[in-house]
Amino acid sequence: MCGIVGVVATAPVNQLIYDSLLLLQHRGQDASGISTSHDQFFSMYKAHGLVRDVFRTRNMRSLPGNAGLGQVRYPTAGSAQNVDEAQPFYVNAPFGIMFVHNGNLTNWRELREELFSIDKRHINTNSDSEVLLNVFAHELDKAAGGRPLDDEAVYQAVAAVHKRCRGAYSVIAQIANFGMVAFRDPNGIRPLCIGTHEAGQGKEWMIASESVALTGCGFSLLRDIEPGEAVIIDLDRQMRSRQCADEPILTPCVFEYVYFARPDSTIDGVSVYNARLQMGEYLGNKVARSLRLGDIDVVMPIPDSARPAAMQLASKLDLSYREGFIKNRYVGRTFIMPGQAVRKKSVRQKLSAIDMEFRGKNVLLVDDSIVRGTTSREIVEMARSAGANKVYFASAAPAVRFPNLYGIDMPVQTDLIAHGRDTEEVAQVIGADGLVYQNLDDLEQSIRDLNPAIPRFESSCFNGVYVTGDIDDAYLEVLQRTGGQRAPAGAMSPKHED
Repeated sequence: MCGIVGVVATAPVNQLIYDSLLLLQHRGQDASGISTSHDQFFSMYKAHGLVRDVFRTRNMRSLPGNAGLGQVRYPTAGSAQNVDEAQPFYVNAPFGIMFVHNGNLTNWRELREELFSIDKRHINTNSDSEVLLNVFAHELDKAAGGRPLDDEAVYQAVAAVHKRCRGAYSVIAQIANFGMVAFRDPNGIRPLCIGTHEAGQGKEWMIASESVALTGCGFSLLRDIEPGEAVIIDLDRQMRSRQCADEPILTPCVFEYVYFARPDSTIDGVSVYNARLQMGEYLGNKVARSLRLGDIDVVMPIPDSARPAAMQLASKLDLSYREGFIKNRYVGRTFIMPGQAVRKKSVRQKLSAIDMEFRGKNVLLVDDSIVRGTTSREIVEMARSAGANKVYFASAAPAVRFPNLYGIDMPVQTDLIAHGRDTEEVAQVIGADGLVYQNLDDLEQSIRDLNPAIPRFESSCFNGVYVTGDIDDAYLEVLQRTGGQRAPAGAMSPKHED
């Protein structure tokens, strides 16, 4: 899970970037990095750890300048210990570029070979983000043709990136002696938005993965960056943009609304909180059709992201709503923990049950989704140990049956609890007396109700449809054989359970 931010201001930006990364910390806890631009120089500091642990006063003092980038990172399996793959990334040719990225390239292997053999550029890590940066740098060099860099060359370079790269990518780049450039892939799979602030000396700009980073730092959300669009903010803080893709079509990742994004964010015109309320509305309809409501005494959320859906479901079905689990916010996310035994122990440390809310009751537990099922099974056991009579389970998302290849850590199909199992079999594995999954059509409609202009969604982990059109059975078989081992530095990891 990664969060990125770029700021162009009238005063030093190191504190602004730091504050915005704190607001994006939920998108990545493995590493943090900040770079700034000043007097034709770049300064950078990055390390493993949370934002509050990585940066000290001495680090902040080493980051002067009125423009800069930041990233919080959570990688997929294999590269968490390699600080070289933390971002921002930097190349010094052709113009000097700092670069942050959220997403995942599906054709990174082919691109890396092209960079080695044809473009004659060296890649020093296994990061698809470094590949993407070098593709952009190479195309920028070609477009400029030895002339001073201008807007037209930037737009041509971004257009060439769109033609060469497949997958999901939201990017912010700082180009020496030119300004800041931001762009999204032609499907707009990963979010990216832009906001403004009127300072005493003029307009300031912030670009970030989520609107909460803008509003939390005093910026006003202007709009989302469009799929395929490139935005330029020059050294005079003037903003310009152009559509650089031939056939862009907004296809946001549905999992952003289900789990990843903060509820106080707005993504592609949709309030995440309201979307989760709508998910609860539709899920309530499915529960009413699937379970005997008279058998349910109380509805309880699995904190925190499932809370809006659980509240709305209970209200719609006129069922009692209670908080039965207390979350310890000082325990790390369990998907970071290696091995099932450690994950299981961490779940018990992270959540504790209030016995009096469970004792002798039939409870309906509501979670945002079920991925590997580790936490779901443990939570059902906790509810029974606390005295629950029966334990039903409802998921605000459909069954996750396919790998996600656009920046979510779901690369191996056999790791998914719903792979090869129907709903009743999954219920047996997690120990529930009944299980209800949201329908995919209802999930997508819950978001489209709030923005009818969204034409489609990236829902591959639910339906196996890959919108970039370059994923086939052979590609998935390679991932299965290798255990998904390749760690895109801009990837996101799903769920507290996994």
